[in-house]
Amino acid sequence: MSGGEVRLVGLVKRFDDVTAVDHLDLEIRAGEFFSLLGPSGCGKTTTLRLIAGFERPNGGAILLDGVDMAQTPPHKRKVNTVFQNYALFPHLNVFDNVAFGLTYRDVPKVQYRAIVQEALQRVRMDGMERRRPSQLSGGQQQRVALARALVLDPDVLLLDEPLGALDAKLRKALQVELKALQETVGITFIYVTHDQEEALTMSDRLAVMSNGRIQQVGPPAEVYEEPRTAWVADFLGVSNLMDATALGREGDDCRVQLGEFELRAGAGDLDATGPVKVVVRPERVVLEPHGAPGPNRVPAMVERTVYVGPVTQLIVHLAPGARIQAMVPNTGEERDWPQGTPVTACLPSEALRVLRSDDDAGAPDGEPDEVAPGEAEEQQPAPAPAARPSS
Repeated sequence: MSGGEVRLVGLVKRFDDVTAVDHLDLEIRAGEFFSLLGPSGCGKTTTLRLIAGFERPNGGAILLDGVDMAQTPPHKRKVNTVFQNYALFPHLNVFDNVAFGLTYRDVPKVQYRAIVQEALQRVRMDGMERRRPSQLSGGQQQRVALARALVLDPDVLLLDEPLGALDAKLRKALQVELKALQETVGITFIYVTHDQEEALTMSDRLAVMSNGRIQQVGPPAEVYEEPRTAWVADFLGVSNLMDATALGREGDDCRVQLGEFELRAGAGDLDATGPVKVVVRPERVVLEPHGAPGPNRVPAMVERTVYVGPVTQLIVHLAPGARIQAMVPNTGEERDWPQGTPVTACLPSEALRVLRSDDDAGAPDGEPDEVAPGEAEEQQPAPAPAARPSS
């Protein structure tokens, strides 16, 4: 592989008295699909613009294949960007849009057309060379923007929420296509999004950001299943966060007190004592008949049932006072959960995680704390998962 490694070392960007990127350290491997995920105003688009060269940092280094490019202008970096609005030229047809960047390169005429055709074939747009952008669907425009970026053979492709303007069904289809394209071309993709499903679906690794800082980096399954802080657990996916008291480790578990009920938690900070948060994902909660015996079981009552297709979403009020959410797969078996039904909520110890308090991380649904050029598209609030209960 020719290159594409990106390292950010102590990266800082300020706008007046607002610190948009706060001493960021990050390593992105050559050839991986890496996502920057976070709420509006967290600094992810500013970070992307710093890598692209559209913004100059106030401090730190931007290493592309080991060379600091922090003060290098955008056109001298082997980096290209696909924007949310695609920025296609309306007066040019598809071929000329894709070929536009080549006009500033010393490309022999004999190779010119072949290079453009290859780029269009990669994104399955060959045969549409003569169409104007106004004659294309949103998904086709996105493909043209990708071809225009790829035709310049960058080592790193930056994507700033390129699926944001598309309808939900098309977004899902293009998520799979985009990941397949990245694997085919083999270059580094750095993808900015506030859409959690996009990040989980496409990324080899992702970084969850808040207030200009990185809260956690790792493969999607690791960050989802093993959040290091209550903030990450609450932001990524749907979580049942509950206040509890940790009583200390016992064997391979941590004893936690939830109201008058003692539970065992098998993940997270097992040596914690005192006030903590415990978290369990809705799909790991098991609802049993009222009075079912066994460990890690808490009496509860069904407050609301929501049918969402593949699963039924139940809001359940636990006896200690917390509201949690349970996801019951719709397997075809008829199950009735009317409001007020007494049940027992089983919170398996291996699914129950002890987390430290992280007040300094900020709230995932708070007001944006930066207003930076190029971040206008981030100022729209991210769609929240349906019926997230509060503890």
